[in-house]
Amino acid sequence: MNAPHPLLVIDVVGLTPRLLAHMPRLKALADSGTSTPLATVLPAVTCAAQSTFLTGELPSGHGIVANGWYFRELGDVLLWRQHNRLVGGEKLWDAARAVRPGYTVANVCWWYAMGADTDWTVTPRPIYYADGRKEPDCYTRPPDLHDELVAELGEFPLFTFWGPGANLSSSEWIIGATRHLLRTRHPDLALCYVPHLDYDLQRYGPDDPRAARAAAELDAALAPLLDQAREEGRTVVALSEYGITRVRRHVDINRALRRAGLLNVHTQDGMEYLDPWTSRAFAVADHQIAHVYVRDPDTDLPAAREALSGLPGVAELLDENGKKDHGLDHPRSGELVAVAEADAWFTYYYWLDDARAPDFARLVEIHRKPGYDPVELFMDPHDPYVKLRAATALARKKAGMRYTMSVVPLDPSPIRGSHGRLPDRTDEGPLLLCSRGGALDGLGPHADGTPFPATEVKRLLLNLALGDRS
Repeated sequence: MNAPHPLLVIDVVGLTPRLLAHMPRLKALADSGTSTPLATVLPAVTCAAQSTFLTGELPSGHGIVANGWYFRELGDVLLWRQHNRLVGGEKLWDAARAVRPGYTVANVCWWYAMGADTDWTVTPRPIYYADGRKEPDCYTRPPDLHDELVAELGEFPLFTFWGPGANLSSSEWIIGATRHLLRTRHPDLALCYVPHLDYDLQRYGPDDPRAARAAAELDAALAPLLDQAREEGRTVVALSEYGITRVRRHVDINRALRRAGLLNVHTQDGMEYLDPWTSRAFAVADHQIAHVYVRDPDTDLPAAREALSGLPGVAELLDENGKKDHGLDHPRSGELVAVAEADAWFTYYYWLDDARAPDFARLVEIHRKPGYDPVELFMDPHDPYVKLRAATALARKKAGMRYTMSVVPLDPSPIRGSHGRLPDRTDEGPLLLCSRGGALDGLGPHADGTPFPATEVKRLLLNLALGDRS
């Protein structure tokens, strides 16, 4: 039995044909190997797309219907969970080990890493101190890998991985960790997630010069990893989960449900909190899709549909048949799934007066907000003292004191890029590149430019890793 062919899979978030033109190293890989548009899944978001790549299933099969959802059994909205047991279906590495026992895998920052049966794992994991402080760190498996990476690369730069300070350094750290694992552990399969294109494309839009600059920066940062992979004889696959398209407006879907008398809140210390237990309907917003959960489908579903039908910015309301058509018919999905117009995206906001907003609304607080909040990429431009308050909070942090980095605006209008709906054109959608020519041979008729299905990525990777190398 031949040894498996070493494989490196790089998730270049937001990569599209337009951006590839600014990335000479990745473009050269595509030109000398294989390149195809990729047909993503609905919702076109990180957790759903990655789970499809690794299982070959649609969300109806693997159960990851968004980056978060309403956990009915807990009565709580939870985003960005990390345990791999949430993902159904056979994982890529399990399929590989069925053919090649002992097949080794390193996962560097692909989602649902914790608890996965991979050999080496690296994923962001802050330290949550008992006094409320949050400090940057990462989780590794095995544990001793943590100190190796910190000694070589420094602590994981959590505050440049997301938030107003998000920049290239987090992707550089992840690239460095991947290179370290390739050099010291020699995994058969290495998964590497680089998020840099997410930031300025959401902040400024994909047609802004800063988006092209971000693409060029990331390409240069990837060059040492690509060189190392070539020297090791690794096949490289670079793919993206979605393309980020320009948006001009936001949709306050929960405010529409509240004004219709369907969404309830409860109040503590003058702040309003979503009350999913008593609400007749509420939405978990995630970029350009929103799962709408109703308490009583017989009476509340028609009322929710009436409240949202015709709401500016809403393109579709998927019912049971619509969800089935898109592979979203899973018990975790909402009774309705709202899909935004191409130039719109959904906020999670449910309060009607900013003075009643919860304190976490002004924080980078991805686990407490009942929906995705891209405004966390900005400091409040309307607050003349925002930088002073941030500096004061940072000084308290360095002194080991509790602090609150209350800098996020409550105005969603600066957001210029989003994703989540299926792209209208292939040039706005994701790509799949491979250093090996003819990589798609035998996997269907894709030579005519038809996008390669995300559900076939698992089979492609297995073929590249375990198939005939002649």
